[in-house]
Amino acid sequence: MIRITTAALISALVLAPVAAKAEFVNVLTGGTSGVYYPLGVAISKVIGEKVPNARPSVQATKASVENLNLIQQGKGEVAFTLADSLADGAAGKAEAGFKAPLTKVVALGGIYPNYIQIVAAKDSGIKTLADLKGKRLSVGAPRSGTELNARAILGAAGLTYDDLGKVEYLPFAESVELMKNRQLDATLQSSGLGVASIKDLANSVPIVVVEVPNTVVDKVGAPYIKAVIPANTYEGQSVDVVTAAVPNFLVTRSNMKDEEVYEITKAIYDNLPELAAAHSAAKSIKLENAMKGSPVPFHPGAAKYFKEKGVTP
Repeated sequence: MIRITTAALISALVLAPVAAKAEFVNVLTGGTSGVYYPLGVAISKVIGEKVPNARPSVQATKASVENLNLIQQGKGEVAFTLADSLADGAAGKAEAGFKAPLTKVVALGGIYPNYIQIVAAKDSGIKTLADLKGKRLSVGAPRSGTELNARAILGAAGLTYDDLGKVEYLPFAESVELMKNRQLDATLQSSGLGVASIKDLANSVPIVVVEVPNTVVDKVGAPYIKAVIPANTYEGQSVDVVTAAVPNFLVTRSNMKDEEVYEITKAIYDNLPELAAAHSAAKSIKLENAMKGSPVPFHPGAAKYFKEKGVTP
């Protein structure tokens, strides 16, 4: 009887299916008060529900630069980043926070854009980029994504900081307070549409939203893209305003398995309504734009999914 039972047990173990290995998916986001974090939580949820054997987690970080360095080090599977930070990482720009080119970071897909929003006080006389010459402008916190955007846009328009009357390196809310107090003429903010700081400003003083012409966007080049701030996004803005935008991207590691990245990409882009329910910025995520403007190659697994959907770079 013992021999029969032992034989039966061995047979059962041999024939039993082997449990699939759990795949850990760490989603690198940003600060908990920003857009990246709630979207990261939503992405983690759909990955957990839709990707077989996935065990997702969410990590709050300092956003783009830290995320890219962590992916390079193999300490994450999916991460959020701005496209210009991604380009700087690929080039290994030390001044942007990268010690060497990031050789293991590849694109998973484009998400919502950050719009370059240049807003001037109406009584400043600023109507065009050229009118900024000799004026007081806040360009965002030093070495922030916004400040890098400011340098790029002004440079393409033929302006430098030396051409301005005064340059302030301030976060959004502080810039708005100085404008309310007439200590600044304009502010440049890189953010999603309807950002609270500009809404606050527009509700307090008459404003002009300054156009960034398509010719300037063409001169800057990738990863910047042409965009439009729709009329009535802010109080007193009665017409559409053309501008530049910088896409946000999800990235992953080049050594991730093709099938796993395919399943993660499918889970995300097949479930965009769930992401939009988590944060309004995700309403701007469009499948057809997912391969636009990437400064790095796409992971083969992601590229396979987009090809099936008819999406091309």
